[in-house]
Amino acid sequence: MGVPLQCSAYITKHPRLLKECNSTHATYLFQQDKKKNDVSYDTGEKSIQYGRHNDIFKLWLTWKAQGHNGYEQRVDKAFDNARYLTEQVVKREGFELVSQPQYVNVCFWYYPASIRHLAQGAEKTEKLHKVGPEVKKRMTEKGSLLVGYQPVKDKCNAFRMIVHSAAVGHAHMDYVLDEIERLAADLTP
Repeated sequence: MGVPLQCSAYITKHPRLLKECNSTHATYLFQQDKKKNDVSYDTGEKSIQYGRHNDIFKLWLTWKAQGHNGYEQRVDKAFDNARYLTEQVVKREGFELVSQPQYVNVCFWYYPASIRHLAQGAEKTEKLHKVGPEVKKRMTEKGSLLVGYQPVKDKCNAFRMIVHSAAVGHAHMDYVLDEIERLAADLTP
């Protein structure tokens, strides 16, 4: 369904199964000496969210639902979208790759027209560093995108796209770049 674990339910007809699978008997978390409450209603150790079991369980459930071929297609699609985004960043005026993508992680800068003419140096870097935060603010206010930004190693802020959703395609990658251009059109950092 593509929903977070907190929105999901796992129902079983085996009354002790969840506790047997998920319990680590951490007495400091689920105290059995509660005086005022009936501890049989304490579902903590029965919950898949207890401990780290839920992470591998989510992977297993997804793999069971998708199958080997389905998972392969999802991964291939993510890499294809990352390649496409990278190609578009390289082609478009004002965009620059920070470095070659790492798996499906594409980091890039966008230089608004107001700073493209500046010579490489401290002033241009300082202004470029402000682009990500301002564009992110505008994205959030408009409600159009949520693309992260961060410094990459010792460089200034860059947009960071993790392209992993099976629900997106090339048109979405184009939209991301178009929207960054639109939101930064009048930007003078």
